[in-house]
Amino acid sequence: MKESIFNYDDVLNILDTLLKEQSRFNWDNFYSDKEKEVPFFVNLPDENLVQYFNRGYLKSGKVLELGCGPGRNAIYFAEQGCTVDAVDLSQEALNWAKQRAENKNVSVNFIKQNIFELDIEEGTYDIVYDSGCFHHIAPHRRMSYLELLNKALKPNSFFAITCFKVGGELGGSDISDWEVYRLRSLRGGLGYTDEKLREVFNGFQVIELRDMLEMEASSEMFGIAGLLTALFKKQIIY
Repeated sequence: MKESIFNYDDVLNILDTLLKEQSRFNWDNFYSDKEKEVPFFVNLPDENLVQYFNRGYLKSGKVLELGCGPGRNAIYFAEQGCTVDAVDLSQEALNWAKQRAENKNVSVNFIKQNIFELDIEEGTYDIVYDSGCFHHIAPHRRMSYLELLNKALKPNSFFAITCFKVGGELGGSDISDWEVYRLRSLRGGLGYTDEKLREVFNGFQVIELRDMLEMEASSEMFGIAGLLTALFKKQIIY
């Protein structure tokens, strides 16, 4: 790999490498044991996502899911009549997701790809959904993430997110953006607050921002404490 900086992309790639070299975590290994006691391995949609449909905020349309994992939310979107592109880096997760989709008899286009390398036409999607990807994005990639959202979404369309809350039981490291690079680590995933999410996504209209609701084990929805959920609307700038 060249070790010179000539442009903005070179800076991003060098910072990616700086953090990646310190991490031995492997998502394929993580998803290879399906019997592990991992809360979000259940095949149930996020409770906030179900509420967005029940309350009429979201309707069927074209969906891009970022970091779909084993496909539980992608499958729910498909069951609501949506056309779904679901992206993840882990082949193990996607294999599991495809099996689940076949068992549910729904069609989802699962894509193995880095989200920042997606080839997307501008204004393609009615909904972009992220449950568990954003808090694994390093601070220097938030700009790339926002560029992806603004390119992917149609005017007046929606972006929804579920992410770690600072100090949450599943994760949510309470470190500054600068500290990420001092430590060369996200400490398992960055934690967010209401204020930080509003700050990051200040170009979007906030429809709802709240803690995820805790769901009973017998529920048909996934919900656990320590996560933040938010629904944003892409604003038209004249």
